[in-house]
Amino acid sequence: MLSNLRKFKLKWLKKMTFLPPKDYAGYLYEYYTGKKLNLNNPTEFNQKIQWLKVYYHPKILNQLVDKYAVRAYVEEKIGAQYLNEAYGVYESENEVDFDKLPNQFVIKATHASSYNLIVSDKTKLVETKARKLFKKWLNRNQYFRTGQEWAYKDVKPRLIAEKYLKEAGQGSLIDYKFYCFEGKASFIEVHLDRANNHKRGFFDLNFERLPFRYVSIEKSIDSVVEKPSNLDEMKVLSEKLAGSFPFVRVDFYSIDGKAVFGEMTFYPSDGRKDFIPNEYNKSIGDLIVLPKIPENENEITVY
Repeated sequence: MLSNLRKFKLKWLKKMTFLPPKDYAGYLYEYYTGKKLNLNNPTEFNQKIQWLKVYYHPKILNQLVDKYAVRAYVEEKIGAQYLNEAYGVYESENEVDFDKLPNQFVIKATHASSYNLIVSDKTKLVETKARKLFKKWLNRNQYFRTGQEWAYKDVKPRLIAEKYLKEAGQGSLIDYKFYCFEGKASFIEVHLDRANNHKRGFFDLNFERLPFRYVSIEKSIDSVVEKPSNLDEMKVLSEKLAGSFPFVRVDFYSIDGKAVFGEMTFYPSDGRKDFIPNEYNKSIGDLIVLPKIPENENEITVY
């Protein structure tokens, strides 16, 4: 358990995202987990995520976290039919022409996470407010905004407008997130009802509930979730996209039985949220086999 003084110190240190990565990763990890980070011998899942942030830097990661640039990778690996329809890509908030967009659409920042504007009725949109929000997004760098997530550091700030997705009978989309280790999916994280009562849970590849979580009981799935008809297809697609990366989470939606690519994530929750019960931090961490840093090098740059 961290002392109040140590917690206070770490609270300020974690804001200093200009610090050297090896130092910063330790401060961030200790603040959120209460545990020291040993980058020389990481064993738990989030410890290895921090290691990957510090040392694993193939340039292709910049493309794969870019919500527009990744589309070319997806098209090459599995086909354009799995991509959501894109209406436009913009480098400035003023380039967005709302008149040319349909009544329902989504606009996302391509260079960051959690920057999404979901528009279900354009007649209610306040354009000046939206442009102000876009300008704020475009002036943020995900690397410095959160926990030095290396893959985002050199991603060009842009906006992408996409088709508004909705599944019949669902208030919001169900998100299927495949945790892939060296190209093999091991389990799935499912998100329900993001708009009103966001809950999450982990499932195996047969869609049976798994006995661990990283959110509170209240925020965990407590209802029956129907197995998607195309679960096996989404698993295969995830593995094709995952390639031989030590770890990547590949997200899909299933819209009336059709798989739609979501995104690729290399640092879930920024490596901050431990699994509960505690023993799963080590057992899931064992699934990540960290690559060796080449002799006389400080990082890994080759995929």
